[in-house]
Amino acid sequence: MSVMTPTEFLGAVPIDGYGPGFFRVGGKVHRGAILVTPDGVQPWGGLDDPVPLLALKGSVDVLFIGMGSDVAFPPRELTAALEEAGVMPEPMSSASAARSYNVTLSEGRRVACALLPL
Repeated sequence: MSVMTPTEFLGAVPIDGYGPGFFRVGGKVHRGAILVTPDGVQPWGGLDDPVPLLALKGSVDVLFIGMGSDVAFPPRELTAALEEAGVMPEPMSSASAARSYNVTLSEGRRVACALLPL
């Protein structure tokens, strides 16, 4: 299990840690794919579930997409729809996405993180 280093998040919910099949956000363990925003965490249906990601329109500028253990690219249709909605998708491994989310969140930026399990 990996544990994230605490920092100042101005009331937002950070990703505390992750491991095989789970993420710990705000001190609570969540299994499976999740969507993390400064307001909290919710289950996410994965790459075939674009609705909650597109609902971020106007509330975030960057969406880190954790693709699991390895770096991969989401479907082109999803990337195009997010860009059209004004949400910049940044695909990377889930571990990198969790760390990038916390750093960007600590900077006070409008960010969210969609994570597939490791």
